[in-house]
Amino acid sequence: MSRTPSSLPRSTDSLAYRFTHSPTHLFTVLTILIVIGLIAGLIPRASRQTELGAETVELSVPTVTVVSPKPGRPPTSLSLPAEIKPWIEAPIYARANGYLKRRLVDIGAHVKAGQLLAEIDTPELDQELERAKAQLAQAEAALELARITAARWANLLKTASVSEQENAEKQADFKLKTALADSARAEVRRQEKLQSFTRLTAPFAGTITVRNIDSGDLIVAGGGKELFHLAQTQKLRVFVQVPQAMAHSIAPGQTAQMLLPELPDREFPARVIRTAGAIAADSRTLPVELEVDNPKGEILAGSYGQIRFTEAKTEAALTLPANTIMFRTEGPQIGVVQDDGRVELRTVKLGRDFGQVIEIIAGVSAKDHVIVNPPESLVSGSTVVVSETPNEGKGQWK
Repeated sequence: MSRTPSSLPRSTDSLAYRFTHSPTHLFTVLTILIVIGLIAGLIPRASRQTELGAETVELSVPTVTVVSPKPGRPPTSLSLPAEIKPWIEAPIYARANGYLKRRLVDIGAHVKAGQLLAEIDTPELDQELERAKAQLAQAEAALELARITAARWANLLKTASVSEQENAEKQADFKLKTALADSARAEVRRQEKLQSFTRLTAPFAGTITVRNIDSGDLIVAGGGKELFHLAQTQKLRVFVQVPQAMAHSIAPGQTAQMLLPELPDREFPARVIRTAGAIAADSRTLPVELEVDNPKGEILAGSYGQIRFTEAKTEAALTLPANTIMFRTEGPQIGVVQDDGRVELRTVKLGRDFGQVIEIIAGVSAKDHVIVNPPESLVSGSTVVVSETPNEGKGQWK
């Protein structure tokens, strides 16, 4: 029995029928659909995770604000405490034992060089001088006898009346007596010199500032008791300790002004005459000496004053806000941001503290970018992000 064409299935319908009714083909389709769904879901999630990781890394790097150091206001003049001393001063001690016979001056007396200040009664020294003179007379008599004997024996030797040995002994005795006489003569001169110390005289012209004796006092030579103190105050020496940071601005020949608290309306001209040339290790200051004329005696030696260095050229130190300084066990430190964003911790030396601003003597330059309010966990080598790059007109503080 033959089929008619209308009864045979179409080719496309046959393929679709086999594809849809075949289990293998159905599993393949489902697998493809599932893979397409997973890919469609994972790609956005992976993209979000990548963005979230980048954002997390970016947020983990701290953002900081930086400032650059700037010069502070240079001082108009340098004023430092000063110690005023006499131009020349000397303590006067006794060189002879005895009792004070009389005192001719008192404190405040103006004396001339060589003027008699006091006399000491020295009975023991007088007796020593008399004894030395007597011994000198004895030595000179023995010397004269030895000289005559030596000359006589020298003549007798020419006639062979005495032996050469006997003549040599007489000549040696003459030399011995000569030496003894010289020794006695030196002792007399020593005693006379000591006796001259019974008269206390002024070594130079000046003012008596200390008097520790009175008539009848026991005087002991070398006892350590100062009898008088003499000072020359017509000209004064002024000593100042200049800080190390300002030492290079001081030079001999500079003029200055000296102020006294008891004379606030007066300024006394001063002049730098010398510096120590080295920084004192204990105070890190430069000792400087000045001279001040005091013809009327208005300035009292031993007092304190203020020296104002009007000609000192001082450079302004760099300053930073106080909130940039970290105080740690290593000392005061700052955080400096390098060009690559890494942090360098530097130890600095601080100067004057003005409250919100602090002078930085060493450890920083004007081109550095210093972190403001640095965190305590900040360490060298860490990476930061600068919120605003310091440049001309930016990143600076006022």
